[in-house]
Amino acid sequence: MALTLRSSTSFINQKETKGLKTPDDLSSGSVSFAQTKPSCRLRTRSSMQEATQISHERAFTSEGGRSSSEKFHPLSGPHSAGNDSRVPVFVMLPLDTVTHGGNLNKPRAMNASLMALKSAGVEGVMVDAWWGLVEKDGPLEYNWEGYAELVQMVERHGLKLQVVMSFHQCGGNVGDSCSIPLPPWVLEEIGKNPDLVYTDKSGRRNPEYISLGVDSLPVLRGRTPIQVYKDYMMSFRERFRDYLGDVIVEVQVGMGPCGELRYPAYPESNGTWRFPGIGEFQCYDKYMRASLEASAEAIGKRDWGRSGPHDSGHYNQFPEDTRFFRREGTWKTEYGQFFLEWYSGNLLAHGDRILEAAKGVFQGTGAKLSGKIAGIHWHYRSRSHAPELTSGYYNTRHHNGYEPIARMFSKHNVVFNFTCMEMKDAEQPEHCSPEGLVRQVKMATRSARVELAGENALERYDSGAYSQVLATSRSDSGNGLCAFTFLRLNKRLFEGENWRNLVEFVKSMSEGGWNRRLSELDTSGTNLYVGFIKEKNVKKTKEVALV
Repeated sequence: MALTLRSSTSFINQKETKGLKTPDDLSSGSVSFAQTKPSCRLRTRSSMQEATQISHERAFTSEGGRSSSEKFHPLSGPHSAGNDSRVPVFVMLPLDTVTHGGNLNKPRAMNASLMALKSAGVEGVMVDAWWGLVEKDGPLEYNWEGYAELVQMVERHGLKLQVVMSFHQCGGNVGDSCSIPLPPWVLEEIGKNPDLVYTDKSGRRNPEYISLGVDSLPVLRGRTPIQVYKDYMMSFRERFRDYLGDVIVEVQVGMGPCGELRYPAYPESNGTWRFPGIGEFQCYDKYMRASLEASAEAIGKRDWGRSGPHDSGHYNQFPEDTRFFRREGTWKTEYGQFFLEWYSGNLLAHGDRILEAAKGVFQGTGAKLSGKIAGIHWHYRSRSHAPELTSGYYNTRHHNGYEPIARMFSKHNVVFNFTCMEMKDAEQPEHCSPEGLVRQVKMATRSARVELAGENALERYDSGAYSQVLATSRSDSGNGLCAFTFLRLNKRLFEGENWRNLVEFVKSMSEGGWNRRLSELDTSGTNLYVGFIKEKNVKKTKEVALV
């Protein structure tokens, strides 16, 4: 099967058509793109000017003032649940969309990809705004140039953009295809004080993300991590103020490894963890240990604060292999409940602090805020739910760990973004239940009156995965989805059958999550012409890679 894209005036400006090649021109193997004038909407202020603005705003807002340039309308976006059953679909861009040099990667290919996505009916795209790229040259020195080029390109195609404030490193986890560490000046501070990052009971340091134990300590060149994150978001807001709420419709706030609110309990780097291991608690840096000790002393149980659980096993064990997580294990005792409440409570407070800062930055801009929660579905059928516990979600057979998170998100009017929406129980080992987990989260978010958005956890292009997303997107049981973001834009997505499945999926999501098959020649429902071309009828085929 081959894919043919037929351009339509629905996504090409009439004034720009002179720069585009006709189908006959394309047969020569060359592709041309229209030359367009850069938008004048982007601010050209230097990073030092932004730093000064940030400094002034800190002093101003601390006195209860309001920026004169704030837009006075509620924090909302285009994909509210309401009575509209349509579920907009976004597509995640490659992790290396912006290069280490700060430029847009492969702009011609990106332009062609966005054109195709727009034609397929996709609402927009998602991109990671990597802390390790934007602020790598030094504190308060920001380089948004590559992202500015992307924003303009997305706007030209009439698409929307979700931007992730990615305060974690890229590399070492499922699907990570490139390496983007934390900013060099941050790594320098970590080198001086290794306790700035999460640590397991064996002393392994994890450089993916700054430990929540130092959230309120000025350990990053005189600023706390929360201040650093807020300054970063304020710089983003100032640079893209005119696009927020219009082109940039959502800002997802990173709160941990992979951008998810969790502890790095299952690191894949260097083979430390393998699916479906239970993972390990990450509370052994000196700041987390001090917090545990203080909490234990506060209830008169000093011995409980000396260390984390000694019987919780190792990364790749199963629950029944450990005394802590087995059926009638330590997790059910008074001590186990104390530790799990402290461990999960600290994670919840960390999310609350970051989202409070984000709300202060983006409220009134028109862009929605969202946060991401990991879909930890393995050993879900066990009583202890060990992998969820080590990750910071106090979710067991008798304790709902997602309701407190949903309530915290609701407090800040933040969309609850959840993964593993494409997974079926029948495709997983017996102890897993992604469907059960998704049902629980849908009920928790409905109870908390918070919007729920979804993602697929793994790269899937088959119709079975799409059908599962369609089913979970509806509100038949619990909350329906307000949006879905597909993982991920790459060459495989544009392969014939994969592309056809995506087009059908987008069309079905626009009709309330009910499956609608496209005909082989569909020229009315979409801007795409999807046809089957027999190999024997083609003398010579030239492939154009869009990404």
